[in-house]
Amino acid sequence: MPEHFTARYLIETPLDPRKVAEVMAGEQSCGTFTRVSGETDALRERARAEVLSVEELAPAATPSLSNAWLTRQNIGGPWRRARVTIRFPAANVGVNLPTLAAVVAGNLFDLGEVTGLRLEEVLLPPAWREAFQLPRQGLAGTRRLTGVESGPLVGSIIKPNVGLSAADTAALVRTLCEAGLDFIKDDEISADPLHAPLAERIPAVMAEVRRHQDRTGKHVMVAFNITDETDAMRRHADLVAREGGSCVMVSLNWCGFSAVETLRRHTDLALHGHRNGYGALSRHELLGISFQAYQALWRLAGVDHMHVHGLAGKFAQTDDEVVQSARDCVTPMAATVDDRVMPAFSSGQWAGTVPVTWRATGHADLLFMSGGGIMAHPDGPAAGVASIREAWDAVLRGESLEDAAAEHPALHAALRKFGAAAR
Repeated sequence: MPEHFTARYLIETPLDPRKVAEVMAGEQSCGTFTRVSGETDALRERARAEVLSVEELAPAATPSLSNAWLTRQNIGGPWRRARVTIRFPAANVGVNLPTLAAVVAGNLFDLGEVTGLRLEEVLLPPAWREAFQLPRQGLAGTRRLTGVESGPLVGSIIKPNVGLSAADTAALVRTLCEAGLDFIKDDEISADPLHAPLAERIPAVMAEVRRHQDRTGKHVMVAFNITDETDAMRRHADLVAREGGSCVMVSLNWCGFSAVETLRRHTDLALHGHRNGYGALSRHELLGISFQAYQALWRLAGVDHMHVHGLAGKFAQTDDEVVQSARDCVTPMAATVDDRVMPAFSSGQWAGTVPVTWRATGHADLLFMSGGGIMAHPDGPAAGVASIREAWDAVLRGESLEDAAAEHPALHAALRKFGAAAR
């Protein structure tokens, strides 16, 4: 067991940031707001967290968040901001992911001393990371299962989100398989609805996947949304495996670390981690959890894919945040095993967002998912898939989409339908 792990925070406070950092270290290790009986010097030496650095930044004119404790103390601004790095004893946690999360992202958000606090980074010793769950498939396994040796995996989402019967869903999957996709996923809001229960939907969909594989040799990875309580997720994962499937999807925030860890131990299927709800944890610059810290914790649960949203997409994240999120996913955390996970780009993606994705990431170890860009292509879904593949081929050759479109009708039609490529 390594001795320590580290977390970095952004804080806002009207108090001395160095004193607040010490409060944070004490609160999340062996201390409280005052020295207590039994808190010996020897215990503090062994179990107390240590403040490594406090870097003060420019202050804010107004507090980011309200704070009743400061109001009761009649304490006002200026509202000082600082980056704080704290080192925690690993022995306080052991190999216990929910407790690790409670240490780095627990009561700190409720501290009376702060008007803003954000967990920005979690850094684990590589050897300790290997004591937690590892991806069973990750980048290499996902490529092997889908037969995509290089380049991006092209995927889509089943739409309409809800309302389709099991038979309707299977028919749509047949169309998407024939269109040439590598990956198909359920929407996050469609898990086990009464009109298309998983017990019916999984066999119906996988029958189409198997028929397609028999005809073409291509296994299309389908991420069935099995989000539920733990026992139900295990049952549904078993059904996917029996039907020859290769992937299941879980809504990470609503299942929780323990359930996802249990599912990871139970199955070798690829776990597609959907982050819906993450915006509530991240959108305020002085509250919540950055994606680096978020993905680090969820990778300890053993997921194989992580959503990062998309460039020039429909959601609120900046392109810089999306790019950094994708880089985080493919940054190794372990020392002797490949624990990288597949970043999943989605939200408003189409052939025209390929160039910015390539320029920003510089690699194609990613899942590029498109809904409307495929299904709404004027020449049909197969042309929609072709347009995305043509766009990727062009950028990998160093060619503009406009030049490539002159020789590729599907790409030409996509640009005509959806507009110019994103810049």
